[in-house]
Amino acid sequence: MHDVVIVGAGPVGLFLACELGLAGCSVLVLEREPEPCSPVKAKPFGMRGLSVASVESFYRRGMLHRLRTASGAGDDFGAGHDGHEPTSLRGVGHFAGMVLDPAQVDVAALPYRLPSPAMDGMLTYLDAVESLLSERAAKLGVDIRRGVTVSAISQNDECAVARAGGHEYAARWVVGCDGGRSVVRGLAGFEFVGTEPQFTGYLMLGTIADPDKLSPGINLTPTGTYIRMAAEGHIGMMDYDGGTFDRSRQPTRDHLQAVLRRVSGTDVTLSDVQLASSFTDRAMQTTTYRRGRVLLAGDAAHIHSPLGGQGLNAGIGDAMNLGWKLAATVHGYAPDGLLDTYTRERHPIGARVLDWSRAQVAVMSPDPHARAIQGVVRDLLGTRDGTTYAFERLSGSSIRYDLGGEHPLVGRNAPDLCLDNGTRLGDLMQDGRGVALDFSADRRLHRPAMGWESRIRYAAGPAGNDLGLGAVLVRPDGVVAWTGDRTPDPESFERAASNWLGSPEI
Repeated sequence: MHDVVIVGAGPVGLFLACELGLAGCSVLVLEREPEPCSPVKAKPFGMRGLSVASVESFYRRGMLHRLRTASGAGDDFGAGHDGHEPTSLRGVGHFAGMVLDPAQVDVAALPYRLPSPAMDGMLTYLDAVESLLSERAAKLGVDIRRGVTVSAISQNDECAVARAGGHEYAARWVVGCDGGRSVVRGLAGFEFVGTEPQFTGYLMLGTIADPDKLSPGINLTPTGTYIRMAAEGHIGMMDYDGGTFDRSRQPTRDHLQAVLRRVSGTDVTLSDVQLASSFTDRAMQTTTYRRGRVLLAGDAAHIHSPLGGQGLNAGIGDAMNLGWKLAATVHGYAPDGLLDTYTRERHPIGARVLDWSRAQVAVMSPDPHARAIQGVVRDLLGTRDGTTYAFERLSGSSIRYDLGGEHPLVGRNAPDLCLDNGTRLGDLMQDGRGVALDFSADRRLHRPAMGWESRIRYAAGPAGNDLGLGAVLVRPDGVVAWTGDRTPDPESFERAASNWLGSPEI
């Protein structure tokens, strides 16, 4: 019997598998598709945007350099890679089709921002992400089996069982990472609630006979939206039809041409279509991310339109949050209720993403009321405060979990604190342990920290920019769990460590 069975070998399932494998868990991944490669995952169709928070997750596990290389970004992609604070960002995305100006982001106003190799978001491709994570998972001892379709889920007080093709795969825990049409979600009886779609969206790759009839970039029109991507023939469309197109059938060339003509207001001609897919803005979320020994992460737990590229990023955040908590539960040292904090912390984040998506759908709607709102929003996004607010939401830097600490840094993603000897927080987190940074002159935390050697990495020394802190405890997912002043109290540190990482005696 495995410790964990993960259903779904997409980026979220593979990232979670890596987190669990890094923590020494026995992990089996079951994937329905027989082959990992697919044209819809490759360039340009599989292009995805990673937020700053997601880029930080790859950085903290030592994968950022390889991901940049595989994505064609290169080592010079991340602002701050040279250790100096950048004056602006390279790209910050859009809200409702209105592209944000990176120069308008007030970098100084961002909470606890420090120079780091992971200060910008980046563009990547699904095949690059999955290939990297699959290779890492294999090196960590994860068993990935493809061409396996799960047909039943059962559980008792001791284990959960996924059934597929006459085989039973038992584990102490089962996690559904099998996407927006999650089989695990339905089989395990999760309640899935939300709002119905306003539009049908399309992505296609084809040959356009008269491309000059289409404007480049994102175009909001009186009849819908179309996006002419950088790659020739790569088009996105939003048709506000109430989501009536039957997504069980493949869109034909004639259908796609009719939609493109309608939303663009032109008589553009599609000569042929090589690839096409459809989606909607249906926004749904499970009421909990755990039912007994079955958990959900990524699109299996929450679905919404792809506007703003939040889906993959929310899923990576889920995996980063769940991984160390589930591993601690498997190994028996998790404090009481630790696994329940997964839903408590991530469910509100998922709800915010759904509302962010709904707001964009409402603003982009081709009606007079929406167009009036577009004008107001465009004016607001043209201001420094408006752009900074939108960037905080898109980047994940506005996320703060309620961990009960008094210091405003507690519950936030930790900045990349750097000791004077050059040691960075991100470098210390590659083995998946929590980190205790002790800046105090007398190294007050050294003795208490030594009780958690297998779960906390201790590093001490002065730091040029310690944010006025004497010490900080960072959870394995990069979230600040505790801060101490210039003379940190070891007993306070011990309580915080025990609350999140369990008793040192275990």
